[in-house]
Amino acid sequence: MAFYKSPIDKEKDTIKKMIKLYCKKQHNSQQGLCQDCQSLLEYALKRLDMCKFGNKKPTCEKCPIHCYKPEMREKVKKVMRFAGPRMLFIHPIDAVRHMIKNIKS
Repeated sequence: MAFYKSPIDKEKDTIKKMIKLYCKKQHNSQQGLCQDCQSLLEYALKRLDMCKFGNKKPTCEKCPIHCYKPEMREKVKKVMRFAGPRMLFIHPIDAVRHMIKNIKS
């Protein structure tokens, strides 16, 4: 088991946590994700795998290339607006890491 996670793996962990939090609170999902949120997660992970910046990827907000379809981009924005502030209390290390990365980008 590797103890080091690449920046892309950290991004994947963060988006998983955000979507899970959003789904639990907005869709009352207690076990796993609803179908819509599962589709969004799969899409986001696929986009991260295909990111042309690789491990030098900026945060999506600061990225010069928006690789999400407009519909999916709006869904992710909605998730991030909801889950972002709550991440400070539930997953503070991930939230602070993401904020620092955003400032550095």
